[in-house]
Amino acid sequence: MKRLFIANRSEIACRIIQTASEMGIETATAYSQPDRGAEHALRADFSVALDGSAPSESYLDIAKVVEAARRCGADAVHPGYGFLAENADFARAVAAAGMTFVGPSPQAIETMGDKLAARREAEKCGVPLIPSAPLSGEAHTDLEAAEALGFPVLVKAAAGGGGRGMRRVDEAGELSGAVQAARREATSAFGDGRVYLEKYLIGPRHIEVQVFGDGRGGAIHLGERECSVQRRHQKIIEECPSPVVDETLRENLGRAATELARSIDYAGAGTVEFVLAAEGGFYFLEMNTRLQVEHAVTEAVSSTDLVRWQLEIARGASLPSQAPEFRGHAIECRVYAEDPANDFLPTAGRIHRVDHPLAVGVRVDSALRDDYEVPIEYDPMLAKLTAWGSDREQARRRIMAALESFAIAGIKTNIAFLLDILGSDTFRNAAFATDTIDRDYREWTDSEACGLAEAAAT
Repeated sequence: MKRLFIANRSEIACRIIQTASEMGIETATAYSQPDRGAEHALRADFSVALDGSAPSESYLDIAKVVEAARRCGADAVHPGYGFLAENADFARAVAAAGMTFVGPSPQAIETMGDKLAARREAEKCGVPLIPSAPLSGEAHTDLEAAEALGFPVLVKAAAGGGGRGMRRVDEAGELSGAVQAARREATSAFGDGRVYLEKYLIGPRHIEVQVFGDGRGGAIHLGERECSVQRRHQKIIEECPSPVVDETLRENLGRAATELARSIDYAGAGTVEFVLAAEGGFYFLEMNTRLQVEHAVTEAVSSTDLVRWQLEIARGASLPSQAPEFRGHAIECRVYAEDPANDFLPTAGRIHRVDHPLAVGVRVDSALRDDYEVPIEYDPMLAKLTAWGSDREQARRRIMAALESFAIAGIKTNIAFLLDILGSDTFRNAAFATDTIDRDYREWTDSEACGLAEAAAT
């Protein structure tokens, strides 16, 4: 592996460039029209333009991306996360072009990318599953299936994630409309309108396990991450380790995750996601066949570079005989260009000035700089902030101090919202569930901004 093409943008592309450069591997990227002059394009050794602005015209166009990699003379491609990272056709196209795909096989991507197929594979491995039922399209039959599960239920897309193609149904009269809406959204987002029913668990926690496979039936895990702080099924704060997982549960989660990875001859980094029921017990949710946004917290407590592991495994290296030991606690916050007081609407625009926090135990993954134009075409995540501490409380205090010193002038961000959550008794006591924000923060307002507005009016 002499030259690596990163089929992605922004902070994750910069993150991969950093590790590849440390390994003596040349790097290459591509950029869309809105990303002309973007940080990832400037940091790479080689960069080429992709025609088009919308994701479908640029970063999601398999033919364009593969051709860009070939033009750069790359012999390997890292997909990052998002865009084409979990696209089996892209992995095949990379291999067909004579390049190494840094990730699992197309077959593994397909199996885990289809939630119904993933559930079947998990069931074969003895991994506990949330009760579910197929949807036939016949209103009477579908209603019987929902009633057998017991309301509330979830309508879920078979081919996607991130909350898209998902609808909660609390009573019989809502089912038909929810199924139709979920099918439309799933078709639009994933090109696949298949949906199914799943029992809705009240107040669960979201726990995920980081796994690595060698593609030859070998797999290890690097512990769990706590991902219960979410808004609309999107994670915004993650921790490692989970404050509610004991050694016995950790062993059981790790065993289930590695058994699933081994069953599909998984290669590289992957994450097996579970829900932890309020009354106890865990259930398989899905497997993400890529590096996770929140991988930094695992790196912080294990003193490992997961991107380096990905690249070494892609080059044919063996897995370590055992996972590294964990030390301390890490918390990550996702900083978004959005207005939490206005239904989390994106706030694209020009950042006039940015001051990144610099402190002991703090890591910033960012592609921001002064006079940067945040494009409207892409996900509004601006940066990730990670703090390590000898214990959870030190990590919490460090991440709050870092957020307070993270100055982004020109657009609204969710920093004040993150600080309110981190400072709450609910977070301090590790009492969050996946529905806490949607339930308890509906009327959230930026108290500091309101105070300034009141002062200006008097």
